[in-house]
Amino acid sequence: ADGEGAQAVGKNLEEARLVTSASDFTKRVNELGVDSQLKPGTYTFAGGVTLDQIINDLKAGPKTNALTIPEGYTLAQIAQSVSDFTEGRISVDDFTAASSDASVYAADHAFLADAGTNKLEGFLFPKTYEISDEATADTVVRMMLDQFQTETASLDWSYPQSQGLTIYDAVKLASIVERESSGDEQIRAQVASVFYNRLNNFGDPNYGFLQSDATTAYELGHDPTPEDIKNPTPFNTYTNTGLPPTPICSPGLDCLQAVCNPAQTNYFFFYFAPDESGTMQYYFSETYEEHQQTFS
Repeated sequence: ADGEGAQAVGKNLEEARLVTSASDFTKRVNELGVDSQLKPGTYTFAGGVTLDQIINDLKAGPKTNALTIPEGYTLAQIAQSVSDFTEGRISVDDFTAASSDASVYAADHAFLADAGTNKLEGFLFPKTYEISDEATADTVVRMMLDQFQTETASLDWSYPQSQGLTIYDAVKLASIVERESSGDEQIRAQVASVFYNRLNNFGDPNYGFLQSDATTAYELGHDPTPEDIKNPTPFNTYTNTGLPPTPICSPGLDCLQAVCNPAQTNYFFFYFAPDESGTMQYYFSETYEEHQQTFS
């Protein structure tokens, strides 16, 4: 229906055998006085709907079946979004259970080879999805994994692999870059370089830890306090060397690209703060001393 009058809509419904006759439809629309309220769009009707149900649907407007998952969403946030979108038909628990073991999907998705039996955190690609009324937690998860495959098909993983990282590790790193940087490609590539430099300085007490607040925030569900950072919890990258146990969110393509093609720098530190206009500015430094000076 695209802005057609009740007669034309009635004719379409008659052809689709949803109403007995177009005139029945027009008559009922006129009785209700809603001719001007029928909204254009594409509609899907199940068989056996009543005339009034059809008219109510045409008044309500077409249902949109598109759900957008933003970059940087966690698995928990995605599960909540899917549940909200399907009005609980796919519950948070259903979705969480379907995403709880990467090995279930590894046969169909080679990029999951190193994720083991960890959950699918990091691989549920941020994008807009058409979710039908028939969709299940499993089909939605597969859609998101297929999207990851499509989006990353042209990525060259050879740089992270040359640094001893698996694809799973690279996704972990990209998820940290996602949480620690903004949408500027150059910034993303520089932030990725800082984390690579730290990973390669394994064992150095000042320069050999990722020291990302975002990993602890993922575990705690809030920004860590100075006390939190001293607690040697699994995702604490101040107390544990190397990468966290799993990714901490779903990174977008630009962060995956930054990890596959980081800037080559000697930076070990960065911080960001909004300038007077509210734009986020990044400050990179090579030594702890320089890093301290940027604050003063």
